[in-house]
Amino acid sequence: MRIHLKINGPEELIPFNHQHLLTGAIHKWIGRNDEHGKLSLYSFSRLEKGNAFKDGLRFEGGARMFFSAIDDGLIKKVIAGIQKDPTMFNGLKVSEIIIQEDPDFSKQDFFMAASPVFIKRRVDDEIKHIKFDHPQAGSYLVETLRSKMKLIGIKDDSLAIQFDLTYPNPKTTVVAYKSVLNRANVCPVIVKGLPETKVFAWNVGLGNSTGIGFGAIR
Repeated sequence: MRIHLKINGPEELIPFNHQHLLTGAIHKWIGRNDEHGKLSLYSFSRLEKGNAFKDGLRFEGGARMFFSAIDDGLIKKVIAGIQKDPTMFNGLKVSEIIIQEDPDFSKQDFFMAASPVFIKRRVDDEIKHIKFDHPQAGSYLVETLRSKMKLIGIKDDSLAIQFDLTYPNPKTTVVAYKSVLNRANVCPVIVKGLPETKVFAWNVGLGNSTGIGFGAIR
């Protein structure tokens, strides 16, 4: 299930490096739970509709974002948390919640990235950030998604994922999470598999660190 949030934008600039603040708002709304430190079975998009200035973003017409989870109970927790305290950070405040049920993906394989898709793997003693054109990028996405599918008993031998390298101007972007720099991918993905597997991916996101704002898809 997915909820779309309409957000009132303040007059002040929102810093470019705000992903940790957005994650903090999500965790505040979830409240006390055992989600932290586990493989995240939820994902959320970046703030959208902003205009970039030299020192940050301005959301003069308001912002938009979404939060998705495979567990409807977690969605209800987030809704309750927002209703209790709709404030976010730097003057942002949720004004409306729109609920979207899981779509039918039996005829859809193509998904846009709603937040950069982050893949990291340890190679020897070094953590490597994997680019969309890496020959094993798709296999790594499958590997991470399968580990999450296993948690709730989903099995799909037909699962295959790849970045759509035919898409115009695929790129990487460096996302700062507090003081840590992460090179992630801004490129659509093609997900082949059972419809329920694609619903699962649509909800939990792809790649690493979906619980802190990477890998949401639409």
